[in-house]
Amino acid sequence: MNIDLTGTTTRKIQDALTQSRHLMGGPAVGMVLTLIIVTDESAQYDAVRAATEAAREHPCRVLTVISRDPRGGSSRLDAEIRMGETGPGETVLLRMYGPLAEHADSVVVPLLMPDTPVVTWWPGGKVPKVPAEDPLGALAQRRVTDAYAAPDRLGTLAQLARGYRPGDTDFAWTRLTSWRSLLAAALDQDHEEIVSGEVAAEPDSPSAELLAAWLSIRLGVPIGRAVSEGPGLTGVRLTTTGGDIMVHRPDGRVATLCRPGQPDRQVSLLRRPMAELLAEELRRLDPDEVYHDAAARFAKDLAGGTGSPEAPYDTVGDA
Repeated sequence: MNIDLTGTTTRKIQDALTQSRHLMGGPAVGMVLTLIIVTDESAQYDAVRAATEAAREHPCRVLTVISRDPRGGSSRLDAEIRMGETGPGETVLLRMYGPLAEHADSVVVPLLMPDTPVVTWWPGGKVPKVPAEDPLGALAQRRVTDAYAAPDRLGTLAQLARGYRPGDTDFAWTRLTSWRSLLAAALDQDHEEIVSGEVAAEPDSPSAELLAAWLSIRLGVPIGRAVSEGPGLTGVRLTTTGGDIMVHRPDGRVATLCRPGQPDRQVSLLRRPMAELLAEELRRLDPDEVYHDAAARFAKDLAGGTGSPEAPYDTVGDA
């Protein structure tokens, strides 16, 4: 069911949502959270599609805030309500014109699901310096950004690290879940002392910088950055006194795990789509301090001139 409302108000949107639920026989009590998407017209289609897929695992009300030119014309609110087409939950696209676009939180607050958590997601490259201080970010327990989508990827990641508040996270970190799990499992087995390491990836990969920082913190050794042609992360090499532990993924799909004295092993390490990344972030609403530690280390080393590709990470700090 689709409902288009032009020149509307939050009251009319609420009434339309209630009427739609009654017509479809679907109560709202099954929804577990409110997801606020802050985007523009060019990115809204992919973001809404990813949110719809993630809602199959986490039924939610999706409020997509699309701010048009706030400098011209009078304030106007247009809404598009989608319900029951592709999955559970409700999707509301809110297009705000004129000065109203600068006060999106006043429109969103009346539409939040009562007594449920709120997650705010900026899928594009325009993210606030301090997401928790943004009016829409301040409404949320969890705030999700994507430094990879920004024009200045590494600068954006460092900016987000400096403005971190409990509840912040970034898809650059979410993309590392499979890599961190594989490396942790490999290092759980007996191995010689690790003396150094290297992460290979595209030259401006935020995920590679976070992975190098995380490994440096956890292992207490310098981790360098090597530049590859991609796609994304292509390899990790940990040098031990008895040989190299390596993970090599040249195609973005299958990785080869190599350990001294053991046969090579093939491991599935797919580059995950946006919907899977979002679904993972919606599973947890508590602060991710491990992400914070890795991001803070990267920002510190970047400011000190050692956080660029082909440079080792400083090992000062807790390991």
